[in-house]
Amino acid sequence: MRAQLLFRHWRIHDSIGDDTEVDGEGIVGMKPVLQPGESHTYQSFCVLRSPVGYMEGYYTFARPDGQLFRVDVPRFELNGPFVLPNRVQAVDPRDDAPVMN
Repeated sequence: MRAQLLFRHWRIHDSIGDDTEVDGEGIVGMKPVLQPGESHTYQSFCVLRSPVGYMEGYYTFARPDGQLFRVDVPRFELNGPFVLPNRVQAVDPRDDAPVMN
């Protein structure tokens, strides 16, 4: 029996303690209809104030008879790109060799 994705709910947590909840219709402007055994993939984003965090939540689907059901999405990690601090080149006065700090 097919089902249509109608709503999403996300709990987003970053490593500095900010928690955000996001509710909305569909996903990235779509409300896909899935047949048994089918899957749907998409890409989106969320704003984090730190380079790591996690998300978890659920989707709400509707069967053709209108009955709603929920599909939980287990927690998954969010890892932003690793950022190196600016490196400063200094000179060691003992040998004039560059030293990376």
